[in-house]
Amino acid sequence: MPQAKVVLGSEDMRRMLTRIAHEIVENGGDPERLALVGIHRRGAVLAERLQVLIAQLHDVEVPLGDVDISFYRDDVTLRGGAPVVHATHLDFDVDERTIVIVDDVLFTGRTVRAAIEALFDYGRPARVQLAVLADRGHRELPLRPDYVGKNLPTARSERVFVRVAELDGEDSVTIAQHEAEVLGRPDAARLIQAQTAGPDATRRAHP
Repeated sequence: MPQAKVVLGSEDMRRMLTRIAHEIVENGGDPERLALVGIHRRGAVLAERLQVLIAQLHDVEVPLGDVDISFYRDDVTLRGGAPVVHATHLDFDVDERTIVIVDDVLFTGRTVRAAIEALFDYGRPARVQLAVLADRGHRELPLRPDYVGKNLPTARSERVFVRVAELDGEDSVTIAQHEAEVLGRPDAARLIQAQTAGPDATRRAHP
């Protein structure tokens, strides 16, 4: 069985998020009209970190929200089982803002498409940008991120697992074939399925 490959550690993730925070302020237009929206679950965690970094580095308080895209995916009926639904929090006016959608992994693009659709149910942003920690390729929709931590060439059969300290106890990005390679225990599949219970998690991890 191929061994899991840890491609990013905690310090790598910190540096990448710091760079992305700088780039968002530099390229996001008027900081007073900027907002961050994370996709449940790990995208929401990363968006919160970016908000803190932007405040620390640029003394700018950027509104923060998060979206659940469970019922916006165009493949929800193909995925099996009932989707795990989280609340959406957008406690600011999205109209005429630059909204930066934040997610952990960009894969086929279907999660991001669903997030954009969900966002427009709340208003009409002036511009929508995308920030991701990792871009693994294999796009099925014509989407390209504006801010990328790292491009990860992968085989479609491989999986990319992002772990964040707030949810998983550590920061890491791992490429593996199976969940057990990531956690190193026989019940890893069940544990990761529970930990990544966002509607996009299986799509990101599976071919």
